[in-house]
Amino acid sequence: MTRSSRSVASPYVVSIADFRALARRRVPRAVFDYLDGGAEGEVTLRENCRVYKDVTFRPRQAVAFADCNLRTRVLGFDLALPFLLAPVGYSRLMHPTGEVGAARAAGNAGTAYILSTISGHKLENVKAASTGPVFYQLYLMGGRSAAEAAIERARLAGFSALVVTIDTAVSGIRERDYRNGMKELVSGSPFEKLPFLPQVLSRPGWLASFLLDGGLPALPNVVIPGKGPMPLIDVAAALAESTVTWNDLRWIRELWRSPIVVKGVLTGDDARRAIDEGAAAISVSNHGGRQLDCVPSSLRVLPEVVKAVNGQTEILMDGGIRRGSDIVKALCLGARAVLCGRAYAYGLAAAGEAGVNRAIEILRADLDRTLRLLGCASVAELDRSYVNVPQSWDSN
Repeated sequence: MTRSSRSVASPYVVSIADFRALARRRVPRAVFDYLDGGAEGEVTLRENCRVYKDVTFRPRQAVAFADCNLRTRVLGFDLALPFLLAPVGYSRLMHPTGEVGAARAAGNAGTAYILSTISGHKLENVKAASTGPVFYQLYLMGGRSAAEAAIERARLAGFSALVVTIDTAVSGIRERDYRNGMKELVSGSPFEKLPFLPQVLSRPGWLASFLLDGGLPALPNVVIPGKGPMPLIDVAAALAESTVTWNDLRWIRELWRSPIVVKGVLTGDDARRAIDEGAAAISVSNHGGRQLDCVPSSLRVLPEVVKAVNGQTEILMDGGIRRGSDIVKALCLGARAVLCGRAYAYGLAAAGEAGVNRAIEILRADLDRTLRLLGCASVAELDRSYVNVPQSWDSN
């Protein structure tokens, strides 16, 4: 048994917070802070997690049932769990198994995995690893030709849906990345790297696995015509040139005949516009607090979007999910399912695929226990009657 496997098997790994602590110890500070950090003063990052405390439960006591039904249906797919694994860029830097291991874990758990454009593994290999549905998250990096090629590859590989992120006009400034020399470590000269090398050398286990995996990968799913895969060092500049507009959704929809999810919606107006542009689902999201700081938490604006949509399309939500009780609160407020990003990525960084498996199991057990204590037999029965919500949330 490997050291990371022993850590996952430890009885002390009982929460996502435990995996966060393990991840901090295993990977270099630059990699951990890329995963853990947010934009600017990280106001939204913190609020994404804190806001769940504002919603409290209204349990129904003296209720007993044999089983809890955690199943839900998203975009026509029956999922064993009401959460999907969200797209997390640079996953291969966290652990060599990266997106392949995460997709396999999602499939084994009976849920869906969403692959980031900023992936270190080929999309075909990620799809082949999972027994469940796999969605492709799209940035327009590399220009329209590169995006069209990726969409066609995803179609041929059997991806089930396209998740189009609309909140990345430019890359948000993550101050931790600047302080840790992330840019210098990725693209700088040997002289520029020197001040930041001690943090890498202090994690010899991670460094050995990183080097054995071939070092810094290119982006195999962003293939620029005439140039080949985009180097990882070009990501920030490419994002600044890849803004998705409502007009872009029209030509994307012409290429992709399967469901499209619009991710990054924070207002009722944008939700209605997404429906007009043919979205099969909307993900209420502030990009995990990594883009524009000081926007509301996703949970806080969820009721506004639910009201605006009025049942016309499915609503997903991501941001701040760390416990099964967080998932239950989002479902009570109208989400069909949630997307979990950091919750499983901490497990990936700590222990690879085994860590993702354990993170999923922690959330599954949390969900089951929360439903039983609420006196609710199924996630399909969850609604506003199971929670107390601040009155101001319904003022929009």
